[in-house]
Amino acid sequence: MTFSLKKPLLTFAALALLLGTAEVSAAEVNLYSARKDHLLKPVLDEFTKKTGVKVNLLSAAEDQLLERLKSEGANSPADLFITTDVAHLHKARVAGVLQPTKSAVLDKNIPAQYRDPQGYWYGLSARARVIFYAKDRVKPEELSTYENLADPKWKGRICVRSSSSAYNQSLLGGLIAVLGPDKAESWAKGVVANMARKPQGGDRDQIAAVAAGQCDLAIANTYYYGGMQISAKADERETASKVGLYFPNQKDRGAHMNVAGGGVTASAKNKAQAVQLLEFLSGPEAQKTFAEANNEFPVLASAKLAPNVAAWGSFKGETLNVAMLGENSALAVRIFDRAGWR
Repeated sequence: MTFSLKKPLLTFAALALLLGTAEVSAAEVNLYSARKDHLLKPVLDEFTKKTGVKVNLLSAAEDQLLERLKSEGANSPADLFITTDVAHLHKARVAGVLQPTKSAVLDKNIPAQYRDPQGYWYGLSARARVIFYAKDRVKPEELSTYENLADPKWKGRICVRSSSSAYNQSLLGGLIAVLGPDKAESWAKGVVANMARKPQGGDRDQIAAVAAGQCDLAIANTYYYGGMQISAKADERETASKVGLYFPNQKDRGAHMNVAGGGVTASAKNKAQAVQLLEFLSGPEAQKTFAEANNEFPVLASAKLAPNVAAWGSFKGETLNVAMLGENSALAVRIFDRAGWR
């Protein structure tokens, strides 16, 4: 794919009690979400306004919600599970807490590469994991591919977060799919050899390290950089101004892509409403909100990008079905361990 560039929230405990004891209504949907509230609440409020379907939102960390779904089993009040990164969506499917869903609207709005082949989950927003470089020390023409990051010329010049990051696991999962396990492991070992420091912090920290001169290159998701570009904090905007964004592998398969998305739970009592909400989230209004609020790429082709994201220019993204990233995540963890990527 080529890209051109309210109601009060209940506390976790209060909503858990409500969802655990209240009688299920046909005019509501119970949503477990690991996405930031400020991204979802405006969209959920608009959905309720347009459809009359009430959304009971329970927000928490990905692993916390997944464990809750597993422990609740068939008695879970959750109808829909939304999370970040395909690795978490894959874990949910493997854990048996999702059920397959068929929808002509979802199939129309969401490209096949961004949804589970059997319909267990659907990507709702996309992001690229790319290379960031120091504008004063690296020329864009020196960069080319992800594979090139393992070249000894970058020894002591790369910053990247821990292998425990689902984003890195998915990146390596993609490389396993296209290069094979052996070459992917050689790549991981090469990157470890080229690290400027031990993996630490999040994606914003890697970008900041490049700006501060601690390294020359970093691997991070595009939306973190976008957020820094338009941040209310002057120091974050200044940091972003010192760092350039580079989309790798433009002469072959394209940049690595990932998604945040959701699926209908296996326990859903309000399945029709859950599917209706998924369809709404894949539509033009919600896609515009995701793009503008989190500097992500909409999965709906007709949706517009945020202005600062559009300014990055068009690029070629991988067409690999992102389900492969999740399927390879366990192997990616083992490869990271053998490579010494902590």
